[in-house]
Amino acid sequence: MLPSPVSGLFAALWLGTVALGGFIRQVDPHATYDYIVVGSGAGGGTVAARLAKYGHRVLLLDAGSDETHTEEYRIPYKNLLASELPSMSWDFYVHHYPSLEQQQKDSKMCWRTNSGEIHVGADPPRGAEPMGILYPRTGTFGGCTAHNALFTVYPDDADWEEIAQLTKDRSWAPERMRKLWERIEDCNYDANPRNGHGYNGWLSTFIANPFNGTAVDYKLKSLAAASTYNGQGFGTPETLPDINSIFPGRDFREGLYEMPLAIKANHERAGPVDFIRQTLADPYLKGKLDILLNAFVTTIAFDEKSRGYGRKPRAIGVNVVRGRSIYRADPRASQHGGKLPRPYLIRAAREVIISGGAFNTPQLLKLSGIGPRAELERFKIPVLVDSPGVGTNLQDRYESTVVATAPEKFTGSLHFAIMKKSSLAENNTPDLLIAGTSFAFTGYYPGYSKFAKVDPTKWTWVVLRGHTRNHAGTVHLRSNDPRDVPLINFNYFEYGTNEHGEGEKDAKALQEGVTWARQAIQRTDKSIGFREDWPGNRVQNDQQMVDWVKKEAWGHHASCSCPIGADGDPFAVLDSSFRVRGVDSLRVVDASVFPKIPGYFIVVPIYMIAEKAADVINEAARGEYVTPAGYRAPPGRR
Repeated sequence: MLPSPVSGLFAALWLGTVALGGFIRQVDPHATYDYIVVGSGAGGGTVAARLAKYGHRVLLLDAGSDETHTEEYRIPYKNLLASELPSMSWDFYVHHYPSLEQQQKDSKMCWRTNSGEIHVGADPPRGAEPMGILYPRTGTFGGCTAHNALFTVYPDDADWEEIAQLTKDRSWAPERMRKLWERIEDCNYDANPRNGHGYNGWLSTFIANPFNGTAVDYKLKSLAAASTYNGQGFGTPETLPDINSIFPGRDFREGLYEMPLAIKANHERAGPVDFIRQTLADPYLKGKLDILLNAFVTTIAFDEKSRGYGRKPRAIGVNVVRGRSIYRADPRASQHGGKLPRPYLIRAAREVIISGGAFNTPQLLKLSGIGPRAELERFKIPVLVDSPGVGTNLQDRYESTVVATAPEKFTGSLHFAIMKKSSLAENNTPDLLIAGTSFAFTGYYPGYSKFAKVDPTKWTWVVLRGHTRNHAGTVHLRSNDPRDVPLINFNYFEYGTNEHGEGEKDAKALQEGVTWARQAIQRTDKSIGFREDWPGNRVQNDQQMVDWVKKEAWGHHASCSCPIGADGDPFAVLDSSFRVRGVDSLRVVDASVFPKIPGYFIVVPIYMIAEKAADVINEAARGEYVTPAGYRAPPGRR
């Protein structure tokens, strides 16, 4: 649920009204901002609001407009529609394989016809141009938190410990990172502070257990019952543990779990937009946070006069073009010609923070002269820093589904997940998360959101393969025009990381998860009469299922393309304090910073690294830690 001389993509908020005070129509030429944050999503929105709470003057830029008034944004179950809402969507078309022959086996493969329409699937019209697989992102206030599914799952402690060991920086230790989560969360379902929850944060979390009511859809009960005995001692759905609670062996336990959602008391979507608005509403923070929408950053600006005498180029601001639908991922944008208006410079007194996400951040860095030398020179971009890791190490999870039809429509859905270990799981850690939903979902393609809700008798088990081994994805420039979407290839399975059979192991693990989901459908009450539609009888055995998931798998947690890493590693784009190596006063705070994809759902880890980044930046500016305004320790009781 996303540019600057850096990547030309983001930026400013447009305001139809100035009622909130912090939304501005244009930058005051006399204003001085300590920090400029590019991108208002899970990373950028969070770090901007926290820095403002620390008392710094912050300008938050986003390339999109404010769509938080729409039903698609506000109502959680309309998140699929939000992902294809033209006023907020950015449509990336990515490749899973370097081979077009392999890529076009995917039923979701898209082609642009000579008439400009998009053809999905096999047998494209003659002369059609291959586009790839739809990867929905957003260009709107709130970034991808405007359309995500709101699953709020704390990552494994090992995800933080690996970064701590890699960088030799113990501030990343799991026990310290947990404190950041307690600062973020406003838990509305568990009053016991010993369980590791927070109660005074900006992110409202909620659990809707459908089994607590009396009138529960009998089909849902049957599906839940099938999932309880289709594994090893998974328990009963009426007494599910909280997946985010601290308990011994939490990261290693298989079973059914309640799935917390980021939902407010009024049943609307919760996210960093709420944190931003809380900050704007605080009278003690008046003037600390400005938001400029419809601000497309083309590049990062540097003071190169600072070079020499052992000093590095210093980021002094961003170059911005104002307007709607400038970036060509926007479905309303012009795909051809037209001269880009002359950008203007907005200055930062202290630092520039890039939060464009796994696709846009590496694009922006490269457009600004930070990236692999050969690629920059190919597009005649002056090389500021030869940083070969920018746009490499791109990672994602693998996902697939089983879709079935019930004899009559569903009257609800389920909010639990099955954590399971495949036969390829490592370190005794579950590597499969399986969750169900009452609509048809087979992956992303134009129009998928409407098709998913057409038939209310559909049930989908979504199988997510966590702890994937592939780190061979790339984000390459298409041109030196900041409006152009980059070339993105995840290099799936054996085409990616496969020195020791990692690709085959990932495929086999995903196959086991899909087979488990298939069996869960088969184990439902036979009197109900579920019928499997997808993959259906086209897949009869395990090897056919492996081949199937290789063709049809997808992901939606792109990350790791500008990774934090060890000193001395030429592919470590960032240090452990989020600083871009080779320059001063420039940091990255978004999903691209992870060296390895964390957890099962990526939004909570992004919130956490954004809070950590704010602390690091504040400490650098103040020379000491400052307790966030309004923060209190968790209460003994709610």
